[in-house]
Amino acid sequence: MSKTFSVVIIGSGNVAEALAQACCEAWGVELLAVVARNEERGRHIAKLADTEYIGDMGEAPEADFHIISVSDRAVAEVAEQLPEYENTILLHTAGSVDMASLGGERCGVLYPFQTFTASRKVDFSQVPLFVEGASEYITSQIEELAANLSQNCYRANQHRRREIHLTGVLACNVVNALYTMAASRLESEEGLSFDVLKPLIIETAMKASQVENPRSVQTGPAVRGDRATAERHIKMLEKSPQVQEIYRLMNDYIFSNKN
Repeated sequence: MSKTFSVVIIGSGNVAEALAQACCEAWGVELLAVVARNEERGRHIAKLADTEYIGDMGEAPEADFHIISVSDRAVAEVAEQLPEYENTILLHTAGSVDMASLGGERCGVLYPFQTFTASRKVDFSQVPLFVEGASEYITSQIEELAANLSQNCYRANQHRRREIHLTGVLACNVVNALYTMAASRLESEEGLSFDVLKPLIIETAMKASQVENPRSVQTGPAVRGDRATAERHIKMLEKSPQVQEIYRLMNDYIFSNKN
């Protein structure tokens, strides 16, 4: 049988919540505590994950892994507040933070490549996990932990993680902002709710997820070379110059990458 790893989660954000629940449910992982300065959120996450809540960073118990899951700018600060244990491996979960920000030799990264929202549970077993360790031994230990949490585990150094994080922003955050633009326009101009767009969004995402490259399922006036319709849309957006410029740039991108 594989080793059971003891884990302490440090943080109270969306990633901490998802990771705590995943650790709670995974074979080969024992979640000892959630450590967080935000007591309300920390207690909530600890309850979800059926574990102890600790409010003082300095009282984090010894474990195989301390996993810091906080905002990028707070990683180094939180790492400095944790007690140092000889056999504990210190990890963070950020896509764009250097492993060196943790200090020491027993450190690494466990980066879950997914969007997380409070109170919305995801199937963590399908979440790609990108790992890096300060040594080959540390990396192998992180890989063993990751394999208990997800079926999709990969090695990724700082440069690779940053590239992956960038693509995630494009595929998730930017796309969601486009949903917001479309929903706002539909409501302000025609008084229709976001529900009208949902079937279109779902079908588009499903098609894209079923092909090797989403370029092959691109539709719309730009990919058809229908410049007349595109120009009409651009004119319709004259009172929203920022959205108009985004539409123009995206239209040009689709047209130039249609083959």
